[in-house]
Amino acid sequence: MTAHYTIYAVRYGRHERTARHNFLGGDEHDGPMPLDFFVWAIVGGGRTFILDTGCDETVARRRGRQILRPVGAGLKAIGIAPESVADVIVSHMHYDHAGNHDLFPRARYHIQDAEIAHCAGRCMSYPQVAATYEAADVAAMVHRIFAGRVVFHDGDAELAPGITLHKVGGHTQGLQIVRVATERGWVVLGSDAAHFYANLEQGRPYPIVDNIPAYFEAHQTMRRLASSPQHIIPGHDPLVLARYPNALRGLDGIVCLDQPPTS
Repeated sequence: MTAHYTIYAVRYGRHERTARHNFLGGDEHDGPMPLDFFVWAIVGGGRTFILDTGCDETVARRRGRQILRPVGAGLKAIGIAPESVADVIVSHMHYDHAGNHDLFPRARYHIQDAEIAHCAGRCMSYPQVAATYEAADVAAMVHRIFAGRVVFHDGDAELAPGITLHKVGGHTQGLQIVRVATERGWVVLGSDAAHFYANLEQGRPYPIVDNIPAYFEAHQTMRRLASSPQHIIPGHDPLVLARYPNALRGLDGIVCLDQPPTS
């Protein structure tokens, strides 16, 4: 029998911007369209999996992003002690997904072979490509490899009954998404396979893209894996907080994705 998990979207930051920055080719209706920054917690069967680790205040400030609640504080607010987490999934190595190096001292990190090969290889010699990565994040992951704390995956993998990883690429060469069994069906945590619902629903890529055909194929994969389009969760859309119920009464910025959307 497949386990059912609780999924939390934990917002840690925000970046005010307009729509033209969020679509390849821009947007002629250039109204406000901010980015929210999330990590995700998957809890059930006596285990906790964290998807992505966010970034810290130093990196956020340097890049002009606002930290609303540090990742560790957000997890503690829903009863998760970062130092006790045994498994961290890294969707990809961009700065806003792979920072906070010391937050999970006991965890194994699950990542795709292709992502490490990309961010530790020749592509980083091009400033336009390297701009979305932090050298310190890559170095920290290399140190974990030597410490025996990285689990490499080459394509799809099952982490536990009801939790599977799927390599999709598109946004980066080794981007992976996560499929999770919940009481409402199969939820797909898409990370940056689609930053916004609009990227997915309108077929308009986010401008940071490694491979455009692979980007669209990632959307097809998400639709195939999810129980319905309403079970796909984009990586940065403020609408996620608007559509799903708060994890705890009075706790803003953290919602439950295993529950049906409220709007």
